Amino acid sequence: MKKFSVVISRQFGSLGRPIAHEMSEILKVEYYDRDIVTMVAKEHNITIKEVSALEEKATKYSIMKFPLGTGTTAAQDKIFDTEAKLIREIADKESCIIVGRCADYILGDNPNNLNIFIYAPYEDRLVNCVNELGMDTKQAKKMIHEVDKARDAFHLRYAKYKPNDMDHMDIMVNSALLGVKGTAEYLCDLIQKRFAD
Repeated sequence: MKKFSVVISRQFGSLGRPIAHEMSEILKVEYYDRDIVTMVAKEHNITIKEVSALEEKATKYSIMKFPLGTGTTAAQDKIFDTEAKLIREIADKESCIIVGRCADYILGDNPNNLNIFIYAPYEDRLVNCVNELGMDTKQAKKMIHEVDKARDAFHLRYAKYKPNDMDHMDIMVNSALLGVKGTAEYLCDLIQKRFAD
């Protein structure tokens, strides 16, 4: 197969992260998720907690309190710029799967990149949050609402579109149809065909 990158964007509770991890096992490629935050923290000589706090501020305040974007600080933009640089370096170096971090936008001009959005019906997401993440129903409903809103805000701030914008996705898949293993296998089959030599 040719060198490729796959970006997984997802709704909270759709099991996008375990699907991406399963895909990396099947394809035998590196999987990047929160590791990027660790790399950014190291590069800026700050803690992972500080990077996460800056990202969180960028999602909450830029949309809710400063809809025109005036609330984002230079530090938040610097963190994003570092993430973007690292994501490009990773994709240039090796075949990989990257979860989130606006990587679909960052790698949007890369012809060997495939953008995938994983979603699931609301009820399935609730069940996944309860069964897979150990939440109670009330907490699950709150998290689904808050995390989806934060991901939308982060994407709107930096990419100027929501993560589920079909104009920027190559594939959109309902993970409830086949579950984690089945969805991963289905997507890997597509990837192998798309990037065949």
